[in-house]
Amino acid sequence: MNQPHQALPLEAKSPFDLRVNLGAGIPESDVRTALATGDMGFLHSFTTGSTVDGPGVRVVAWTSGCHWRCLYCHNPDTWNMTNGIPVSLARATEELRRYRYGLRAMSGGFTLSGGEPLMQDRFAVKLLAAAKQMEIHTALDTNGSLGARLSDAELENIDLVLLDLKSWEPELHRRITGMEVGPVLDFARRLADRRKKIWVRFVLVPGLSDDPENVDKIASFAADLGVVQRVDVLPFHQMGRFKWTELKLNYTLDDVHPPTIEVIARVCAQFRAVGLIAH
Repeated sequence: MNQPHQALPLEAKSPFDLRVNLGAGIPESDVRTALATGDMGFLHSFTTGSTVDGPGVRVVAWTSGCHWRCLYCHNPDTWNMTNGIPVSLARATEELRRYRYGLRAMSGGFTLSGGEPLMQDRFAVKLLAAAKQMEIHTALDTNGSLGARLSDAELENIDLVLLDLKSWEPELHRRITGMEVGPVLDFARRLADRRKKIWVRFVLVPGLSDDPENVDKIASFAADLGVVQRVDVLPFHQMGRFKWTELKLNYTLDDVHPPTIEVIARVCAQFRAVGLIAH
């Protein structure tokens, strides 16, 4: 990895920063080697001080690369892996090491998010293992569809999985994400079998994911897992729309407004009705 990439700052004020072409020029053979070994990753940024990406105060590493194309994605710049900064595992680990004492003191930890972190599964595994060696609480924020890439032993270095459940209905899931829901549900069941703690994340989009029957089925599935500690109902917003414009992507939700307080309350109540904690 050359010096110009090493000099790029990892820390961003927000994951909403638009970052593109930061890994441009990296030979394809180097990208393939990085993916195979995990000795280098592609990161959009590090952010600090998060209180919504796991328990306590968190440092979050946002990876680049995602195989889903969610209609409401607020970070489409993370779809392309080489939009991110090429970062050696040693550099990423050292960045995390700076915060280890503060994270412990604040009962916080480290969250690996994206993009989809498991697009870079070997890098993810090694970075999460490094965090555990520093006695830092670890969380993986994932859509779950690539969970089969992780062995049972590798799952042991993950204290918490933040699992996106976009839809229960297969057709709606394909419409929202472009991908099948089956592997996501399989991964959730596997986590439950291993008694791995889960926080479910559900994006509430009026006219798309707010159908009461769809929500009821997600809630029932999550409750039956027996390991879901909480559900975060995430109201749709338009904060990432400017990225679609800048990247010249076709954004189809221009006319969609955030859900009303009443709809948010109704959806939270549906999750609570099956015994789950919902926010």
